[in-house]
Amino acid sequence: MKSQYLCPHCGKGIEKYQNPFPTVDIIIEWAPPDAALPVQPIDASEGEKTDKQNHGILLIKRKNPPFGWALPGGFVDYGESLEVAAVREAEEETSLKVDLQYQLGAYSDPTRDPRFHTISVVFVARATGEPRAADDAIELGIFSRASLPDNLAFDHGKILQDYFGRCSQIS
Repeated sequence: MKSQYLCPHCGKGIEKYQNPFPTVDIIIEWAPPDAALPVQPIDASEGEKTDKQNHGILLIKRKNPPFGWALPGGFVDYGESLEVAAVREAEEETSLKVDLQYQLGAYSDPTRDPRFHTISVVFVARATGEPRAADDAIELGIFSRASLPDNLAFDHGKILQDYFGRCSQIS
């Protein structure tokens, strides 16, 4: 999308482009520190949020609007690769060092973020250690497929549906 501004010095039209913001989201397959690795894809069928003794997907509860549970993630800084941004955002919000496994996909629906148009590249990562909420997160939860919260922010329900669909195909 382009719009034009007038140059205050010469009066000529100057094109200004409005582009989507690049973001990353990370599906963190969390395992307790004493768990045997590698972690298998999480497709448990229990009906409750798991406790930190079980494997699961780590979600953050957002401190800022839009509120709700979300995958850790955020904006890519200028000069930063998608992979570096994913590792940085995961650590900033969960206090965990992650090992990126693969790229799940790109999500670009202009309505995926109610604030503005974003394009998110989603990574799947593994992490061990003790997660702690930080930065934009006020709380963390470890969830199985069956226990995902109803109030997921953004398009993270769709992203997790795609992730669990992929897990079902490879298990």
